[in-house]
Amino acid sequence: MTPPGRLSTAPPPVRRASVGASGPRPPLVEGRGELSAAVTRALRSGGPPVPASGPESVRRADPYGEDLQLALYLLYELHYRGFDGVDDEREWDPDLLRLRRAMEARFLDALRADLSEGPRSVEEAFAPLLVEPADLSGSLSHHLQSRGELWQLREYAALRSLYHLKEADPHAWVIPRLTGRAKAAMVAIEYDEFGAGRADRIHAQLFADLMADLGLDPTYGRYLDRAPACLLATVNLMSLLGLHRALRGALVGHFACVEVTSSPGSRRLARAMRRCAAGPAAEHFYAEHVEADAVHEQVVRHEVIGGLLAAEPDLEADVAFGCAATVLLEDRLASYIREHWNHGRSALRSPLPPQE
Repeated sequence: MTPPGRLSTAPPPVRRASVGASGPRPPLVEGRGELSAAVTRALRSGGPPVPASGPESVRRADPYGEDLQLALYLLYELHYRGFDGVDDEREWDPDLLRLRRAMEARFLDALRADLSEGPRSVEEAFAPLLVEPADLSGSLSHHLQSRGELWQLREYAALRSLYHLKEADPHAWVIPRLTGRAKAAMVAIEYDEFGAGRADRIHAQLFADLMADLGLDPTYGRYLDRAPACLLATVNLMSLLGLHRALRGALVGHFACVEVTSSPGSRRLARAMRRCAAGPAAEHFYAEHVEADAVHEQVVRHEVIGGLLAAEPDLEADVAFGCAATVLLEDRLASYIREHWNHGRSALRSPLPPQE
């Protein structure tokens, strides 16, 4: 069986699109159930969201399922760039916010239930992440480094584009909620993420360049309709934690988890890009993260978390929860992707064409 979208050689680079350029906002996508369909209708019409089953629709929705996760993603995106044809004022529409709040509660309740036996301290949450596991058989980056194929690298990039084309944006929301050491350290890390004053070095732009090397369309939001619920959940977690001041500790825990685990994974992915001749920009994105995130790991652990807990020690359990929730959702995503790839199937809801 030929895997979907498989290429025998690296596709030629396509025209690079600056992720910071002004231009049309992403189009709305079709719903995947009554909640997401209600949100899409409401955004198109300017009216309130009215799920077919009323309030019951949220209570009986799968908290990790396609319908609820897409509905949440659409509502969160109003706080980023919005959608083509949707009034910017809908960002704070009370009817949309009421529905979002109900879905957020469903999502958070599921995470807390699944992590009821999870870590409660920073040491307990992060200790396993600071040691490279002996068994990497379940690691996506290990698979891609050792035997991944170009079609799999392209799928992985298309999926991750939903975050990386707005990399660091959801974490920036925590800055005004921090003080002292934690704030100063967080700003220093974000300064690097946003290119240290150079637009061409913004990490979101570097990822757009990676996508171009892989023959993917780097337009913001291009692959939303192809992304499964388990990928949407990883991005929604960041938006959920970022938009709620009460969850600032959990957002710091999420951010720290990402930085702690990034460097070794990025090293493997850089090797995968080089082995598959994906292109210099594709390799460079991950090579950049190997060095940068190794430094960021130390800063976020000692200064961001350390500064936050020195000022607000009661947030330690929240920091641990943010880390554990990140690991939980990333593990779910990895299992989903590996299951599909092991059977020669696309991990996207619809396969990529050979080249875009």
